[in-house]
Amino acid sequence: MSTTQSDRLRGLIEPLVRAEHLDLEEIEVSRAGRRGLLRIVVDSDEGVELDACAELSRAISAKLDETDAMGDGEYVLEVSSPGADRPLSEHRHYVRATGRLVKLQLTEGGDLVTRIVAVDEDGIDTEVPGVKGRKATARRVEFAEIAKARVEIEFNRKDKKEEEA
Repeated sequence: MSTTQSDRLRGLIEPLVRAEHLDLEEIEVSRAGRRGLLRIVVDSDEGVELDACAELSRAISAKLDETDAMGDGEYVLEVSSPGADRPLSEHRHYVRATGRLVKLQLTEGGDLVTRIVAVDEDGIDTEVPGVKGRKATARRVEFAEIAKARVEIEFNRKDKKEEEA
């Protein structure tokens, strides 16, 4: 996608996303056979429900129909929330992952599987799970030390709602 098209699409779509109190995470334009494919990924601190994606999709579709931002050809529009395997790349991603188990690839080599306890402007406070009955240990990781980060899927994780009950 050209920078001009990307900027134009972002300019058209971002106000609609913000009006729904969501964050625009990604815009991707590609080809799917003879059709274009416009993928839009949105998120929020509370997550994104399917109905919100559907409503936003209708609003974006109507806005794009008013313009030639996608050209004259047919295109498919997909509006979704990020998958569980999406990388943590923005400060807000780490904030949203507070309480979650993450796998960090460190800049000095090696991986660290740890739970995010708190996030500030410089890094994250984590709790490294104990092994074989040992207690978990606290560890501070600065953002500059993190090469890549992803949330680890936990099948037996207690949800925040369950913990509050």
